[in-house]
Amino acid sequence: MHIQDDHTALLRCNDRFIIIELMKAQNWLMLTYKVPAEPAKKRIGLWRKLKGMGAVYLQNGVCLLPKNDDHTRRLKIIENEIHEMAGESVLLETVALDKGQEDKVVGRFKVDRDEEYAEFIDKCDDFDAEVAKETRARHFTYAELEENDADLKKLQTWLEKIRKLDFYGAARGVEAKRRLDQCEALLDAYAQHVFEAHDENR
Repeated sequence: MHIQDDHTALLRCNDRFIIIELMKAQNWLMLTYKVPAEPAKKRIGLWRKLKGMGAVYLQNGVCLLPKNDDHTRRLKIIENEIHEMAGESVLLETVALDKGQEDKVVGRFKVDRDEEYAEFIDKCDDFDAEVAKETRARHFTYAELEENDADLKKLQTWLEKIRKLDFYGAARGVEAKRRLDQCEALLDAYAQHVFEAHDENR
């Protein structure tokens, strides 16, 4: 077998050559740490910071992130913060033993993101219901439009944040984007009603 590049190899079989795709191992950064139980505020803040980066916890005090320069830099900073908390930590680079183990870890990342997408979709439903209620009541005011526009911007920012942490393309990401598009279209239609209502009153 002749390795052509990082992704493919040329295999000779019965005087024929077959191109096969090589599995590219996913490298992860694994942070293991132990911090004092008190003050709890610092311990919880550390957990929130790591979850906010998109880390998955394999068990208490052991978390993973895909390896890249940004994650390496931020985890080194967190490692120093743990030291300042009188805690202990080790930061390692690791890979899965085989494809099955890698799929398990990737699956954990996807589950976490899908849970966030589900929560986001629920908020989109709330947004739709609110705009629909105002439309049925023919409550077409600029004040209501501004309030709904602010809520839509929060949804847009929230989805962008989730997608940045969706390292492996969780299943509900497409649905979440579709729901946001629907919210935007619904608000556009409501805005048109507001503009028309105010034009009629002039």
